[in-house]
Amino acid sequence: MIDRVTQADIAKRAGVHVTTVSMALRNHPSLPPATRQRIRALAEQMGYKPDPVLGALMAYRRNQRHSGNAVTLGYITNWNAESSWKKIPAHADFFAGATAKTTELGFHLEHFWLGEAGLSHRRMSDILLSRGITGLIIASCHPQMADELRFDWPKFTAVKIDYLPHEPKLHNVSNDQRAVIQLAMQHIKAAGYRRIGAVMPRWWDQYVGRAWSAGFLAEQYDYPEDERIPLLFSEEEMPSRIESGTIVTPVKQGKLADWLQRYRPEVIVSHGPFVRPQLMALGLSVPGDVAFVDCHREDTDVDTAGIRENCRRVGELAVEILAGQLQRNQFGLPEFQTTSLVEGTWVNGPSLPPRDLRLASAVKPKAERK
Repeated sequence: MIDRVTQADIAKRAGVHVTTVSMALRNHPSLPPATRQRIRALAEQMGYKPDPVLGALMAYRRNQRHSGNAVTLGYITNWNAESSWKKIPAHADFFAGATAKTTELGFHLEHFWLGEAGLSHRRMSDILLSRGITGLIIASCHPQMADELRFDWPKFTAVKIDYLPHEPKLHNVSNDQRAVIQLAMQHIKAAGYRRIGAVMPRWWDQYVGRAWSAGFLAEQYDYPEDERIPLLFSEEEMPSRIESGTIVTPVKQGKLADWLQRYRPEVIVSHGPFVRPQLMALGLSVPGDVAFVDCHREDTDVDTAGIRENCRRVGELAVEILAGQLQRNQFGLPEFQTTSLVEGTWVNGPSLPPRDLRLASAVKPKAERK
């Protein structure tokens, strides 16, 4: 895929500030004609194509300024506490990406919490409209608080991050979990492993429309039958409160031990807090006894191979899509909902060393090896 040429690229080549490039491309009369002509010719030579979404957002910003309205976008969350979602790295990154994009474009992003006592959806809708806030990012909703969002929708345009609440139907942006787990499995196979197991809470899969299991089973379909290991679901419910930086619902130790004994995976794909403590309790080391890949890898997990889900890009893209809707005056609920998915990036780590086929052995608790 060829990277898009940006105005910053043109500015660097031309030896001018990026503002000068922007003005030249708009044929702004304050620049000398020779400067405008030189920069426009260079842009054409470099293959520059205007970003229609960026242009839409800038146009909307100018129109709002001319009308005297505050240029503020709303970021709506609904968790048990106002800042609970910030303890989850992915959700914090969604917000960081959305904030960076709005700041870059001269907007302001303001957080609103739906969980405040006595605050109905209708009341929140009225507050937003009284502030002149008609562009919304609907984000970070706890599954147990995912009731239909009842705003005065004909007066708003909105984009949803992730899948909740399910109603109303809005255009949404999310990580491509199906592609994430498939990419992880492809790298595992390339490292020489054959028996790949996956472990996750069932709610974690259901939260994303079963995208995790869909990707795992789709990739596994091409494996020889004797290498297909059933996905291990834990049945623990998602906690109603978030006490730390991760929603921890680990698989039960006995269930994991039985699955390991029966299917003997060479590598496990999961999220660290779901399975790593149980492996340690069983006396199993990573990667000595079983290799491990985190399909929801945090940047702090420097010793772990896995997928970086690029959650900041999810937030950025949500703002870009919202910009287009604002520019086209697309208020109200869309006739047809669309979903935009952001792919992940593979990161190498010592938890998945290249496998030496000659030394491969079945995974067993150490006590069983004596």
